[in-house]
Amino acid sequence: MTVRLRLTLLYGVLFLVSGAVLLGITYLLVANGSGSVVMTQHSKVAGGAENVTTYLVGTLPAGSEQRVGQAIQKLGEQQQADMLHQLLVKSGVALAIMSVLAAVLGWLVAGRVLRPLQTMTGRIQRISARNVHERLAVAGPRDELKSLADTVDGLLGRLESALDSHKRFVANAAHELRTPLTLEHALLEEAVLDPAATADAFRGHFAELMVVSEQQARLLDSLLVLATSERGLDRRESIDLSILTGDVLKAARPEVIVESDLRPAPVVGDAALVERLVANLVDNAAGYNVPGGRVEVATGTEDGRAFLEVANTGPAVPPEMVDRLLSPFQRLDRTARDDGHHGLGLSIVQSIAVAHAAELTVRARPEGGLDVRVVFVPVV
Repeated sequence: MTVRLRLTLLYGVLFLVSGAVLLGITYLLVANGSGSVVMTQHSKVAGGAENVTTYLVGTLPAGSEQRVGQAIQKLGEQQQADMLHQLLVKSGVALAIMSVLAAVLGWLVAGRVLRPLQTMTGRIQRISARNVHERLAVAGPRDELKSLADTVDGLLGRLESALDSHKRFVANAAHELRTPLTLEHALLEEAVLDPAATADAFRGHFAELMVVSEQQARLLDSLLVLATSERGLDRRESIDLSILTGDVLKAARPEVIVESDLRPAPVVGDAALVERLVANLVDNAAGYNVPGGRVEVATGTEDGRAFLEVANTGPAVPPEMVDRLLSPFQRLDRTARDDGHHGLGLSIVQSIAVAHAAELTVRARPEGGLDVRVVFVPVV
């Protein structure tokens, strides 16, 4: 059954029920009113029987006043019953006719009410990935249909942003993968076309190929982690951020001074993803730093919520650049392509934080570097 047919049946049933109730009330009111009138007329006839006898003295025998009153009463009751019967029959016929008319009007009104929905449905069906920029743009008063159209327009806007982000991500990933592949091809071509190549030359080419291969492996691993974190959590377990962060700091770069203040910070989540979050923050803080720089790492709890804070003394970051660094393949210095970074560190951190319903705050320090703070949900 379509919505229009259901609305039509609803309108018809409501009219039929309300009409039947109205008919019943009218019948009771008329019946009670007619009964009162008959009783009043009967009392008048009984009280004035002598007048009737005097008037009919030439026709009726004496002493027949009571029989005359009873006959008049029966006549009134019969008239009342006939009148109520006629009222019931004619009202029933009128109710049946109006029920049919109500069904027809209900069908027309339901079509009128649902017409904007049909229009919106047609527009939505015509929207695809090629024209997701189109909107319903329903005009009119602020009612339920206008609110529904605005909600759909908002959804289309978010879908458009997601599709644009996906396209940029695929293009950037293809670009990042094309560069090492081009370098690999050049190294192999040089080794094959050089007739005077020696074993040492081949070893040198192979060493460079290994470096490029390791960079590709890190890029693919980062892309896999990013996709996994955006999919959500498959498992949850109790984790102590202080212990996990301490293990990560043991593998930190030796040329960077690390100052740590690790206090117990219990969280619930995916241990592998949380470890990757900590490792990315520490690696970014150490990699994007100044010679002899410093990395400050702290864990603990505030208001029952565990937090991780990582700050460094790197180069100055423009405040308007902070939000862009959270997007994939965004680097502060895009000319530095041989440092092993692909601009995925902070985007992975953001995705992991979103998967754990954690709050991520990134702030550019006035003296240079970033201050990144991740606050997890309370442990229940």
